[in-house]
Amino acid sequence: MLTVSTINVNGLRAAAKKGFVEWLAATPADVVCLQEVRATADDLPDDLAAPAGWHTAHADSTVLKGRNGVAIYARQEPTSVRVGHGVAEFEASGRYVEAWFPGLAVGSLYLPSGDVGTLRQEQKERFMATFLPYLTELREKAAASGCEVVVCGDWNIAHQEIDLKAWKTNRKNSGFTPGERAWMGQVFTEYRDVQRTLEPEGPGPYTWWSYRGKAFDNDSGWRIDYQVATPGLAVRARTAVVERAPSYAERWSDHAPVTITYDWPMAGDQ
Repeated sequence: MLTVSTINVNGLRAAAKKGFVEWLAATPADVVCLQEVRATADDLPDDLAAPAGWHTAHADSTVLKGRNGVAIYARQEPTSVRVGHGVAEFEASGRYVEAWFPGLAVGSLYLPSGDVGTLRQEQKERFMATFLPYLTELREKAAASGCEVVVCGDWNIAHQEIDLKAWKTNRKNSGFTPGERAWMGQVFTEYRDVQRTLEPEGPGPYTWWSYRGKAFDNDSGWRIDYQVATPGLAVRARTAVVERAPSYAERWSDHAPVTITYDWPMAGDQ
């Protein structure tokens, strides 16, 4: 069995003070994908940059210090690592890192958030326009070598109405615009939304709740954290759990880990 977890930590050093370290020590995951690390590997203490028992791969943001940043922690050493998806604008932005193992490629993605009518939304849309063909390239490359793919992360888009509680009031807002939702639909022509293969009915489960107001207490959230896998891996998913904190006070991020177990051998001897 292979267990993969993905979590936007909303600042790794801050999360470590609130419970991330304890969570990592207890998780059964073989691979953990992190987003919004908000620190370079050199700036992190050793127990976060390279925790004992884990092999790590980091993609730091060097253009915006203290922002973005993604990482992969794996119990098995990867055979290779790639930073970025080959587009100059985003290569130093800490948005994507990819680790290859025998039979499997794992990506950790922090897709830009946006704000309709602003330069931030334009940047988000440029990223989407370049990342979609990269996903096709990645799938084809993996298939040629007999591998499957899972791209985990904060995609910053709710795909369907069942993926956010207040969908009626967010139809014109970034993260739920018709164009963004259609783009996710294009992603899912080649890949699968693994959680939805196991839990096709909604609403939720949500993975992000604003710190404002009573969003967490009222479960007024968004499902924007996905594990997106090639069909051959997705069909072998067995369980999916959103590790929602028991209470607001016990949260160590505004996101919750999404942990999925696959009937898949990490060594690639399927």
